[in-house]
Amino acid sequence: MKLSYALIPLAALVLVGPGYAQTKIFRCGNAYTNDEALARTQNCKLVEGGNVTVVQGTRVNGAPAPDAARTRRSDSVATAPQTAGSGGARVDAGEQKARDNDARAILEAELKKAEARQSELQQEYNNGAPEKLGPEHRNYQKYLDRVAELKAALERNEKDIAGLKRELGRATSAAR
Repeated sequence: MKLSYALIPLAALVLVGPGYAQTKIFRCGNAYTNDEALARTQNCKLVEGGNVTVVQGTRVNGAPAPDAARTRRSDSVATAPQTAGSGGARVDAGEQKARDNDARAILEAELKKAEARQSELQQEYNNGAPEKLGPEHRNYQKYLDRVAELKAALERNEKDIAGLKRELGRATSAAR
């Protein structure tokens, strides 16, 4: 009996403990911090209610590192910040042309697949009146749901095709 009474406060501490471990989170524009001194200097707002999850994004090649501007030397010789993956070496024109051709070939293949899928969807959609399948003869709602899904798939695929054509246009204009 004495053992079970001793476990009750311990269990309460385990359940309540993580709630007290939370620190204050401040929002500074599009950045978040839990450094209270930094938040005061930058006039950041306290985030209240709910949990905050911040996932760091990846940097685009060619963009300077976020800390490069702060860590850059202030002496008379200004150095350009190194970008991620650049290593200081440039790609020669022949290799870049080969990469561009590969990218264009991939885009063209994707466009052909999307156009083939579009024709299949249009054939199945049959101008909004596809053939009813087995259980759809008895359950009209299933038929209506499938027609709506087909229509949405057609619209999605049309947007994919338009996007692929835009990318192909950019790839060909960049090659000139």
